[in-house]
Amino acid sequence: MVSEATTIAPNPAITLTKTALINGQSFAIQPGETILSFVRRYKGKDYVPTLCDAPNLEPFGSCRVCSVEVGRVGNGTNLRTVASCHTPVEEGMMVFTESEAIQKLRKNIIELVLTDHPLDCLTCEVNGNCELQDVAARVGIRKVRYPAGENHLDREADYSHPYMTSDLSKCIMCYRCVRACDEVQGQLVLSVAGRGFDNKIIKGLDQDFFSSDCVSCGACSQACPTNAIHDIYQSKAVVGQDKVRTVCTYCGVGCNLEVSVKSGNILSIQAPYDAEVNSGHTCLKGRYAFKFYNHPERLKYPMIRKNGELERVTWDEVYDYLATRLTEIKNTYGGDAVAGISSSRCTNEENYLMQKLIRACFATNNIDGCARVCHSPTALGMQRTFGTGAATNSIEDLKLTECIFVVGANPMAGHPVTGAKIKQKVMKGTPLIVIDPRRTPLAKLATHHLQLRPGTNVAVLNMMLYYIITDSLLDKDFVASRTEGFEEFKQGILNLNIDELEAVSGVPREQARAAATTYATAKTAMEFHGLGVTEHYQGTYAVMLLADLAMITGNVGKPGCGVNPLRGQNNVQGMADMGTQPYQGAGYLDVTDPQVHAKYEEFYGAKMSDKVGLTIPEMFDAAIDGKLKVLWVLGEDIAQSDPNTHHVKKALGSLELLVVQEIFMTETAKFADVLLPGASFLEKEGTFTNGERRIQRVQKVVEPIGESKPDGVIFSEMMNRLGYPQQPYTAKGMLEEISQIVPFFAGVRWDELGEQGKQWPVAPDGTDTKILHQGTFKRGKGNFVFREFIETAEILDHHADYPFILTTNRVLEQYNSGTMTRRTPNAKIVTEDLLWINPADAKQKGIAEGDLVRIESPRGECRVRAMVTDDVKPGILSTTFHFPELEVNNVTSGVLDDIANCPEYKVVSVRIAKG
Repeated sequence: MVSEATTIAPNPAITLTKTALINGQSFAIQPGETILSFVRRYKGKDYVPTLCDAPNLEPFGSCRVCSVEVGRVGNGTNLRTVASCHTPVEEGMMVFTESEAIQKLRKNIIELVLTDHPLDCLTCEVNGNCELQDVAARVGIRKVRYPAGENHLDREADYSHPYMTSDLSKCIMCYRCVRACDEVQGQLVLSVAGRGFDNKIIKGLDQDFFSSDCVSCGACSQACPTNAIHDIYQSKAVVGQDKVRTVCTYCGVGCNLEVSVKSGNILSIQAPYDAEVNSGHTCLKGRYAFKFYNHPERLKYPMIRKNGELERVTWDEVYDYLATRLTEIKNTYGGDAVAGISSSRCTNEENYLMQKLIRACFATNNIDGCARVCHSPTALGMQRTFGTGAATNSIEDLKLTECIFVVGANPMAGHPVTGAKIKQKVMKGTPLIVIDPRRTPLAKLATHHLQLRPGTNVAVLNMMLYYIITDSLLDKDFVASRTEGFEEFKQGILNLNIDELEAVSGVPREQARAAATTYATAKTAMEFHGLGVTEHYQGTYAVMLLADLAMITGNVGKPGCGVNPLRGQNNVQGMADMGTQPYQGAGYLDVTDPQVHAKYEEFYGAKMSDKVGLTIPEMFDAAIDGKLKVLWVLGEDIAQSDPNTHHVKKALGSLELLVVQEIFMTETAKFADVLLPGASFLEKEGTFTNGERRIQRVQKVVEPIGESKPDGVIFSEMMNRLGYPQQPYTAKGMLEEISQIVPFFAGVRWDELGEQGKQWPVAPDGTDTKILHQGTFKRGKGNFVFREFIETAEILDHHADYPFILTTNRVLEQYNSGTMTRRTPNAKIVTEDLLWINPADAKQKGIAEGDLVRIESPRGECRVRAMVTDDVKPGILSTTFHFPELEVNNVTSGVLDDIANCPEYKVVSVRIAKG
């Protein structure tokens, strides 16, 4: 198979006056293009064969199969042979791709390659899906004239890894795998050892895959033109195989996936090279962790709890039961006795329908989503400063930035493709500032790592702002023309006590000053933040200060800059856009505004509430107090993932009716009175909106398993049972309805999204928006907001008796509560949660690597194995909560962000002991 690069259409924006010839035919050239890209643009991707070239790699020129003859117009007899992949095309150049000399050269090259390659094509597992095989046929190989070599043929295959395999007897030393590891992932695991005939590919320090630092992204496997580096799913061409393009269900990057399927079975997943989001790259979750879709533990039919046990029923039975019970409770207690929690794992259309069901069928705004416990402070903080609670720029702008600022995020684990892009940029010299209590992989590469005490983001950001003002590093023109509230803000900053901020944060003032200088003096600086900013008592204010930093330096409304939240789950952005919050309906319209309220009632044709509803933490309190009777949970495992597990479980046990819509029997599902089997992302259609506001089509690959149904179908059918006339669910139909009520979806149409999607706001004519706040902010002028640092009650109330601070994080291989990833081979790579503990603390407590550690807080306790590391400071601990049996959230607190009600996962006062 030849390289999968697509034919590049001519760019009409470029004045094409210079020309060159391809086999005697004249074509316009573009500045900076190579001969190979020039030829492909007009003749197609297969016109010139290649072996070492790949669409997402830099030109390399090692195989020489792409060689062509070139000359100059007027001097056609003076030809020379060049590698077309890295030779620039020039005006007046004559390119000959199929001369007799070139055909002989290519054939000779492939013959030499084949002397060092096993000729077992018919039994090879990539027979029919092998680039070497295709190129050999293309150049006319019928037999090999040279004697077989002895280089790689006796090498032992490596099957140590759950996903990655290698059989280097089939290696042709094209270096594509090494370059993919370097240029795409930046992991530098693969390299070349030996010289001459002893030349070979090695992993790490000549280890096996599993022992090396491989992160299982699969970039090398996708790049390999033979079967030398492979994965367990990559298969030979199958007759009747279909390929369906869809969007990944894991993080907010929104990677495009090309899914190979036959007879209802998914064979493998690759990353399309032409995808704007991920350009032929994805992480191990997107590429490999899909086998949960047909796992034996999938929920396959609806159930109702009878006599204490969940029993299988039909859909008609469950719909009738729910309609009766919900109507009874509504009539007895009122609509405010009902609440719903929506899911960012579901599509825009499904989230829209759930909030519509709660609001239109029960006349209550008791609807919330998992953004409450992650990025609700981002939405509120950016709305109050910029006017819109979404990323200002596109990830593509990384190519244009001169400074990267990562706060409270570990994108190498949580957002791997974006993390890899950041890492590539930093490795090439772009300054990086990291604010994080842990020494993350990016922090180890940072120009400035401000390793603060958890909970002190506001203190450190205020120090940076202080030095930007006192050192006169602000963009005075931008501040004067584009913002308001600066003078009051400035006075608040200048009144700060830097000694106190330095002491409480643990960050030396000169470090903060140096970071501020780097950020403020860059022509363009791009900020990214994650849950290490938002999941704090002062999370919303920290987001506002990040917005302040961008405004004070003029880093908003232009390419290569902005404030860009790294959304934790695949559709956190879209879920919020659709109105799954108790104070804003679809499109972020204020439910208490009389005009908005009237608009919603007219549009939905139903009586609706104009009162702010309950957030998730408030729902738990209301259930315990007996005020909330019904909770409908869509795709969220709140009994495992929400803080203070005992409190959550008490709330669930206090309800009269708990409806759980899920794909597995989660910890929350075990409490359910009614269990509705939903469909996975591979079994439905709709749209996801990624972290850069890109609305992309999710396309059905296989049919729903058993009797399960797409969640949108369940909602539309249930709404009709409740007496609301909802049209049958289709993604196209729902998107049409959404476009009529969500202003920034006005021009979104299913048939017009294409393969790349569109970034909102989308105008009625279909024009999308790459960069927000150009020329003016959504709210008119940017609003400066000052807030002093205030210590969290978790420290004030408990730190004396619980002197360690536990913060939470995630790992690359697992996903949130692990509902999906623990049911894939990922569970063989990361088998349990671990506790990061500094060597000094471990020594003091008599704890060794791998020992069980008892973690105790005022709420409860859990036990986690120790990982002794200096990546956290003394007094600081860190762990994940991917494995429900460890019950890490037994210890996390009920402290909430003082504006958004987001739980403070990142600061937990604990004490520890061995055992």
